[in-house]
Amino acid sequence: MSSALDRLKNLTNKISSYEVARKENLKILENLFNELEISKKVESFGALFDFKAINLSGASLLEGNLGEIKKGKYLQVLAISYNKNAVVKSKNRSLAYFGRVESVDSQLKDKVVEFIIRYRFEKSFMTLEHYHGMLEPFKKSE
Repeated sequence: MSSALDRLKNLTNKISSYEVARKENLKILENLFNELEISKKVESFGALFDFKAINLSGASLLEGNLGEIKKGKYLQVLAISYNKNAVVKSKNRSLAYFGRVESVDSQLKDKVVEFIIRYRFEKSFMTLEHYHGMLEPFKKSE
């Protein structure tokens, strides 16, 4: 019985930890949204999450070489919107352009990379909540 209680405590601590991390992430993400002037291209912070995804050109987002520049490329934040009713379903939109990646200050580049990772962190929570809600009709009534 103690083992089941320990597992429950560990799970509760993990969930609590994720919620704290999520709240802190949102605060920092909103600050970066304003600091990187993405707010000039997106009407509100909440509207940022209407995009299907946000990608980065000019620097790596892979775990093994996160932030590594791609020489000859331009540092740019790109949003992907999706409209199933449109003729062209997927559309890219530039949210921020910083010039050739080699000439961008490394601290600025790091903030851009951090913005993308923090956006994806929050977007993953939203996706989780979405699919959790979609499972509701499949729950068996007792």
